[in-house]
Amino acid sequence: VTQPEVPVDVRKAAGCWRLRDKRFHSWHLCRCMCGNNMSLPLLNEAATVSATERETAVVIFLHGLGDTGHGWAESLSSIRLPYIKYICPHAPKIPVQLNRSMTMPSWFDLVGLKPEDAEDETGIKKASDCIKAVIEHEIKNGIPSHRIILGGFSQGGALSLYTALTCHHKLAGVVALSCWLPLHKTFPQAAGSNVNKDISILQCHGEMDPMIPLTFGSMTAHKLKSIINPANLQFKTYIMQHCSCPQEMAAVKEFIAQQLPPV
Repeated sequence: VTQPEVPVDVRKAAGCWRLRDKRFHSWHLCRCMCGNNMSLPLLNEAATVSATERETAVVIFLHGLGDTGHGWAESLSSIRLPYIKYICPHAPKIPVQLNRSMTMPSWFDLVGLKPEDAEDETGIKKASDCIKAVIEHEIKNGIPSHRIILGGFSQGGALSLYTALTCHHKLAGVVALSCWLPLHKTFPQAAGSNVNKDISILQCHGEMDPMIPLTFGSMTAHKLKSIINPANLQFKTYIMQHCSCPQEMAAVKEFIAQQLPPV
């Protein structure tokens, strides 16, 4: 019996690319020590693209299931703005039920990829707290919260949405690529006082995505409009599968430039 392909979120720097075959080849990892970050494991080993001018803003971008932050750091470096630091953390390796309990980089456990599937509420909230700790660290280092954008692809985009909407700090925006809103049934209540009710969100999705279908992306956009100011949500689609493309990356660059202008 042929084993089903194990889905993994992968994208590269240009064009639209195949999903990585999941007999799980090793990723070649390198460490990027980011200053005095020893108390935050996510920052200790994060792939980071430093600002080339005085740093006045930060983008925190989270990769998808089975990936690392290195590829996205490379992609973001191609659209970088000189006064922005880009932080791409690596998810911890945990067993993932969706992939026959194989151990792989994952922000939280996944049972399925349908809106009605059970969700790892404890894991999602724990992962969100870790990203909030990174936000707190950047604020303590002198970056105002309104100069911080959260972003991510697939599972990483999902975590970025959840974290931004439950964060107590006012953020500059969210870049949500090929993803969904975790624990969607808990919103808008989960947003609490919702200091980010006016946050700007760029949501992008592939029209031929076989893993997170466009209908799921559309449902997410509809839900987001009930949580934030609908006028602040951009929902863009592209002729691609579960990946990225140059047109999408151009939109990401434009959005970041709009939300984080030079100061």
